[in-house]
Amino acid sequence: MKTTRGIIIAVLASLAFGTSGAFVKPLFEVGWSPAAAVALRALAGSVILAPFAIVALRGRWSTVWKGRWRILGMALVGVAGCQLVYFMAVERIPVGTAILVEYTAPVLLVLFAWATTRRMPRAVVLVGSAVAIVGLVLVIGPGALASVDLLGVLFAFLAAIGAAGYYLIAARPSEGLPGVALAWLGLFFGSVILFAVGGLRAVPFDMVFTDVPFLGGTAPWWVSLGIVVLFATALGYAASITATGMLGSRLMSFIALLEVVFATMFAWLWLGEQLTLSQLLGGALILAGIVFVYSERRAAMPVEPLEMPAASEPTETAPTPTEPVPTRP
Repeated sequence: MKTTRGIIIAVLASLAFGTSGAFVKPLFEVGWSPAAAVALRALAGSVILAPFAIVALRGRWSTVWKGRWRILGMALVGVAGCQLVYFMAVERIPVGTAILVEYTAPVLLVLFAWATTRRMPRAVVLVGSAVAIVGLVLVIGPGALASVDLLGVLFAFLAAIGAAGYYLIAARPSEGLPGVALAWLGLFFGSVILFAVGGLRAVPFDMVFTDVPFLGGTAPWWVSLGIVVLFATALGYAASITATGMLGSRLMSFIALLEVVFATMFAWLWLGEQLTLSQLLGGALILAGIVFVYSERRAAMPVEPLEMPAASEPTETAPTPTEPVPTRP
């Protein structure tokens, strides 16, 4: 079933993305700047995805031009913008707190749909939103935001806006462009943008090629960055874009809330942050919020097939249609 496969891929994407904060923060501790880390991460991720994307594009290279604005939006918003401000937030505040603020994105999507359509969401969506946000607060801990760097929180909120934009872009009609190709080109052009911005020194752009803290010891810088590239970039973006195309932006954004749980778990395993009973309860509430939103989507899906008139031989008086027959979206 397409939706079931989409959910499995979405959970895999959340797991992959959840590794980024715990493995990239040690780079900042030895002097890396967020822009440099994102730029190198995106460039290396695009190199890994290139052969898969080229194979997927065989005979379909025209779709790259058709999807050029979607690719540019992914590069600017989903890669360069969102990841840069998220890493800037992680540089200043705990990983868990940054991810909490960033993943108010599903609520922003609900509010965006409410504002643009002028239709209030169904009660089940509002309940799901509230339950998921309560879960997020419990994952981090009540009152956590009171003691953190406000500029870091601002960067995390900008990441939330970027994440909402990312899901909207990923959910747009593909025009035949494979998801892995969108991820490849978005990462490549996103890295080009960041290297250009860094070259102009519009933002700090520093790389320090030395050992970094790693699982209680030290390791070369490329080990930590390599994990981020392989899992949180190449696998994460390819799986996330594919799942979003299958599920839509809103449901995908709620499933992506699981990244908060995974990111907190990895921070506990690799950075020594402790999980509490309230955080486990918060994870359960996040799952409950996803179930609420998913149940609304299921209720909204058409259950009756579209009936088409039986084919018949044309008669002399039957006009030939000149306009395409509208189909059900």
